Amino acid sequence: MYIHSQKVEGLLVDAQTRCRHYSSDKDVIAIKFPCCDTYFPCFMCHHSYADHAPTVWKREQFHTKAILCGVCGFELTIRQYFDCDSKCPKCQSGFNPGCQNHYHLYFET
Repeated sequence: MYIHSQKVEGLLVDAQTRCRHYSSDKDVIAIKFPCCDTYFPCFMCHHSYADHAPTVWKREQFHTKAILCGVCGFELTIRQYFDCDSKCPKCQSGFNPGCQNHYHLYFET
């Protein structure tokens, strides 16, 4: 599915990047995986669709745009995402703060 001109793979349930695994009001981001340069709503969607094991973003790559706001289409760098206080810096839509519990699945910690 294309969301704001970005292709997002996975078990999507709507056009704001919510998926079958995470579909609350605030589950409105997709994360680009460095192993395949593809956006997915979550690590479980990557597992369902990709034919390879995921890799995480290294600290020296945190300047890379790898987070997509499903509400407005703004692409955040990983550093911007860490520093945004769970809100899109462009449209102010709230992101799920519980995603922090899964950072180790996406980012070098």
